[in-house]
Amino acid sequence: MSQPQLNKKAPNFDLPATGDQNLSLKDFKNKNLVIYFYPKDNTPGCTTEGQNFRDLYKEFQSNDTEILGVSRDSVRVHENFKKKHEFPFDLLSDKEEDMCHAYDVIKLKKLYGKEYMGIERSTFLIDKSGKLRQEWRKVKVKGHVDEVLEAVKSL
Repeated sequence: MSQPQLNKKAPNFDLPATGDQNLSLKDFKNKNLVIYFYPKDNTPGCTTEGQNFRDLYKEFQSNDTEILGVSRDSVRVHENFKKKHEFPFDLLSDKEEDMCHAYDVIKLKKLYGKEYMGIERSTFLIDKSGKLRQEWRKVKVKGHVDEVLEAVKSL
């Protein structure tokens, strides 16, 4: 599986999402789109990252930008996570890892000496024409959302 290419068309997706809907890349025509992949709902880093996107959501919106979070959790788990933290954006459920593989975010990880395949925290910025403009891999949560917002403002 190859990595998505900067300044080329972003990989398409069509996945179940919160709000009892399916979302795909074409639903965001004429808007910038930030897609952030994270390992798991209701874990400390993932919760903080979602809250940071939530807290700056109005600024993203004023820059014509929508946000989507993606993990392998079910839509039902996403609905509870979204409601609990009042996320104003949708979360996609990628149980089959199709979108994760398309964006090349499934990586070998280690936890307590055990190796497993999991989602590497990553963020992608797609412009209004559907082109991938920037990517952040191996994301550290602190300060990340501010950096993404700056990149959106420079589009």
